[in-house]
Amino acid sequence: MPQIQTSCPRCRQPVIADVTQLFDMNQDSTVKQKLLSGAFNLIQCPSCGYNGSLNSPIVYHDPEKKLLLTFFPPELGLPANEQEKLIGPLIKQVTDRLPAERRKAYLFTPKMMLTMQGLIETVLEADGISREMIQEQQRQINLLQQLMTTPEEKRLEIVKAEESLINEQFFLILNRLIDASLANGDETSAKQLAELQQSLFQISETGKRIQSQARETEQVVKLLQDASKEVLTREKLLDLITQSGSDAQLSTYVSLARNGMDYQFFQLLSQKIDTADQSEKQKLVELREKLLDMTHEMDEEINKRVASTRQLLDTILSSDDIEQATSQNLRSITSIFIEVLGSRIEEARQKGELDKLEKLQKVAGVIQQATTPPPELQFIQELVDAKDDQAVHDLLEKDIEKLTPEFIEMLNSILVQAQSSEDADQESKDRLSVIYRTALGMTMRKNLDQ
Repeated sequence: MPQIQTSCPRCRQPVIADVTQLFDMNQDSTVKQKLLSGAFNLIQCPSCGYNGSLNSPIVYHDPEKKLLLTFFPPELGLPANEQEKLIGPLIKQVTDRLPAERRKAYLFTPKMMLTMQGLIETVLEADGISREMIQEQQRQINLLQQLMTTPEEKRLEIVKAEESLINEQFFLILNRLIDASLANGDETSAKQLAELQQSLFQISETGKRIQSQARETEQVVKLLQDASKEVLTREKLLDLITQSGSDAQLSTYVSLARNGMDYQFFQLLSQKIDTADQSEKQKLVELREKLLDMTHEMDEEINKRVASTRQLLDTILSSDDIEQATSQNLRSITSIFIEVLGSRIEEARQKGELDKLEKLQKVAGVIQQATTPPPELQFIQELVDAKDDQAVHDLLEKDIEKLTPEFIEMLNSILVQAQSSEDADQESKDRLSVIYRTALGMTMRKNLDQ
């Protein structure tokens, strides 16, 4: 992300800002969420504390939707020929990055958006999102931007006034934005957004409910893990489920142990109902109905996902460049996709369909390469798994040539993420702190010795 020097709109003092002008889905599938969130081209003035957006030309490109959109902020007050000088090179980058066979007619007629809101609505409408949904999402994005620039002690008042907008979709947008910031290496924004998320978990009703459900889910996971230390039988699973205290816990059991809830499981439940006394029988009947509804709903959802996954795989296989098409859809690669891909590969092998097998293996190769952690990350994991601090020191001393500035920066980034996350255990945080301090000390000594 390039940096430029600009002036603070409030105090006119010089400010260094990260600026993104080209949002190209052909190069990075996360840019759409970043654009829609509005969390880009933000400036923070160290002199007066101003937080806000920087007016800048924007080009958005989505080759799958055949969208090439441009927006030039009217506040800049530049004539058309000057606007073209700034927008033209961005469009040329889009075209140059595409192979000749993918350069379609839409590239030569970019749509000029008169407002940023118009650009966002065009992007969302291409995804099949209604105007009402767009308006609600836009209000949520505006609220998110407002909360980001509001001191923590003043957020509660805003949250109470806008409680209806802070729903599950709001937190989903926030999660996607954190992911997009991390994917783009914008660790500062990711940390600020994560801190906002933690704050909203504490002060918003939806946040409190999500936290409560998360705790119930953790309890179910622990119970299943403990039961699985021996053999998790249908009888044990039924005992656990009959002791659950909420629909959220029931839903978690269904999502984690659906395979165990087969015909025999429901036979056991029916037998339990037949032998129960009258007061207990009604509760068990209601439990059975809920489980039947939940498992049916889950099966339908899985079938839909499988069908969608098969369609995505067919689209990738029909592309002129299978590797590139796979890379562009990596964010859509799920465990279901891997299962469908594996079954397709096995089917092609059995039928001797060599051409199809070669295409499928290209897809698998891209996924394998993308999911293989870099050597630096593998080394960090070795350090985290070391038995004690001395073992950490010995590993670092042995591979001191790996302590490059890039490695130290990655290590620091992981440490910051761990310290800002409630999911990371304290032992891992402490170990990462030791690793970082030791590695930094060795690096400084190595530099002094040179």
